[in-house]
Amino acid sequence: MKRILVVALCMASFVLQAQNVTKPELLPQKIVTNTYHGTTLEDPYQYLENLDDPEVITWMRDNANYANSVLNSISGKQEMFDKMKELVERRAASIYNLQITDNDVYYYLKRVPGEEVGKMYIRNGYEGKEKLFFDPTKFRSDDGKTYTVESITPNINGDKIAVGVSANGSENPEILLFKDTGEQYDEIIHLGRGISWRPDGESFYYNKYNSPDVSDMNRKLYTLVYLHTVGSNQSEDTIVFSKDDYASLGIKEMEIPYILYGKEADVDILIPSSVDKDIELFMKASNNEAKEWKLVLSREDDVINLTANSKFVYYLTYKDAPNYKIARASLENPEFSNAETVVKESDDEIITGFSLTKDGLYYTTVRNGVEAKVYYLADDKSKAVELNLPFAAGQASVSSRGSKFSDIWISISGWTSPSKRFLYSPDKNTFIHQQLSTVVEYPELKNLIAKEVEVKSHDGVMVPVSIIYNKDLKLNGENPAVIYSYGAYGNSTSPFFSPITLAYTLYKGILVVPHVRGGGELGDAWHKAGQKLNKPNTWKDAIATAEYLIKEGYSNPKKISIFGGSAGGILVGRSITERPDLFVAAAPLVGDMNTVRMEETPNGPVNTPEFGTVKDPEEFKGLLAMDSYHNLKPGTDYPATLITAGMNDPRVIAWEPSKFAAKMQHDNKGDSPILFLTNFDEGHGIGSTLSQTLNNFANIFSFFYWQSGHPDFKLKKPVKE
Repeated sequence: MKRILVVALCMASFVLQAQNVTKPELLPQKIVTNTYHGTTLEDPYQYLENLDDPEVITWMRDNANYANSVLNSISGKQEMFDKMKELVERRAASIYNLQITDNDVYYYLKRVPGEEVGKMYIRNGYEGKEKLFFDPTKFRSDDGKTYTVESITPNINGDKIAVGVSANGSENPEILLFKDTGEQYDEIIHLGRGISWRPDGESFYYNKYNSPDVSDMNRKLYTLVYLHTVGSNQSEDTIVFSKDDYASLGIKEMEIPYILYGKEADVDILIPSSVDKDIELFMKASNNEAKEWKLVLSREDDVINLTANSKFVYYLTYKDAPNYKIARASLENPEFSNAETVVKESDDEIITGFSLTKDGLYYTTVRNGVEAKVYYLADDKSKAVELNLPFAAGQASVSSRGSKFSDIWISISGWTSPSKRFLYSPDKNTFIHQQLSTVVEYPELKNLIAKEVEVKSHDGVMVPVSIIYNKDLKLNGENPAVIYSYGAYGNSTSPFFSPITLAYTLYKGILVVPHVRGGGELGDAWHKAGQKLNKPNTWKDAIATAEYLIKEGYSNPKKISIFGGSAGGILVGRSITERPDLFVAAAPLVGDMNTVRMEETPNGPVNTPEFGTVKDPEEFKGLLAMDSYHNLKPGTDYPATLITAGMNDPRVIAWEPSKFAAKMQHDNKGDSPILFLTNFDEGHGIGSTLSQTLNNFANIFSFFYWQSGHPDFKLKKPVKE
């Protein structure tokens, strides 16, 4: 689950050391005030924003030690961890991050049982013999850090490869350069990302962070694009996009410029990136040394994805089509204003992605967020045909080697169906199973069913909700249930198969996924209905889901838990601050808990297109409404809550969840535990080891089961108060 990856702990060796930790005292309040457009807010824990203050760090460590002691004292937690690990390691090999070159060389990451992180491998074609290419566990193995591979970027010919690695979840990449033989070049590109190789195969563009410090406010402002030539020192790299270029092209300081080489059209492409899904794009001829960028797409064109072949550029857009359509324009006149529609908008299916081959266009759709289809539009046809998939899919994706090749792979999965990858032949209309990761059976999950329902929200809008549980479970209102959702950026929580998550159902629990507004399950309008001033719909949809579970006899308030990470922390935090009576437990994970102060963090300005800015009087109201910290009220009986933070987190700075935890501990009048767990060697969850991920989910689910009164999850011994 790509958006709830978070903090985890060291395993058994630490458990014995953490049993007798005393509960930390409440943190004293030191009220300061901030005034926004005539509204004055009291901020009793603003001093926690100083992560260089030893007293702040001591408080965070004391809370982490106490949280560890409580979580490791829950009976059943170790058994759950072991079950999750057995389910995951039942697969002999997990392969991901696949890159295929034009000459059919496969580069990918693979993790086998007993390994904590993926290693990089190479093979010639799908049937080729595999060879270890790069082992991140041996990279600086003596410095005590955990390195993981973030990116694999071969050049067009595949004879040189840029490999991005980072340490301890910091997302501070170091780019290592290799020949296809595995021989490494001497130079290392620090803080580089967005690698795009030039046609000569000897040089590439990259964007560079201004600082490795995740708390540096200038880390992402006015970042530059460089050109690096293999074999030279990074200090010799040429700046190809500078601060002056921002002004000349009207790009905002917090937008991150990337320059990509488009091999199909032999052009350089400039994309100023932010969380705004709408693409702005400039183009110039690749051999044009002058900075004569031509505007091709503006954000008002409502384009969210594009690709090209030798004749046309194809756009996925919601312009006058909330459910999306595909349009194309000639490469000679690529502006969106010149585009014509090739795939019309559907009344009830959302176009989610597309890919080009030399034979035509493939695209995927989803209905109600959970029913996926794949279509093929041949170049010599005017109408697309639906492909008859090998099994009913909740999620589908298509990938190709590019528009010069016929190869097209279709991957499909569902809540209870592991992902399978097929090579499709349009000539024979056949699917050949080409699995990368080994196929595994999960007999203990065979009785799971995924029930799709619609729930009426606070304003009468019907919200799709997925409910996964054992078909033999009695719906008597006494079952533990956990709600997970996200609801931001237009990202959909499509049906995914995760043995780790499904392990929750092995203890007679119900997994519930409401497809709340703010996501993209029902198109662009669904996204905008949970954005900025409309953000309350996101958590109110989750609240409506909890009420539905009670009404329909699935569960009750003493057994319903809720969790979500990052932007999903808004959903969790505001659900339990608005309706604390509905939930027995909650876990906002590395969450955006103090949105009014978000712009005081390095990653805050780039997020203003999604959440709003305090500089705007109306958008400030939206930020205050979604601010979980400011919506905590003294004297409230809150659910038991597990709050996490990552000290190396470059996306949600650690003081946001810290402030929420401190105030919730202070304001809570009940006896439910409010645990705060900071991982000092992790970030946002990206780059976590397998044990950290498993331990994290074992923490969450055992905490939830303990609070819901499950007999297998109790405190083995009292924890000191």
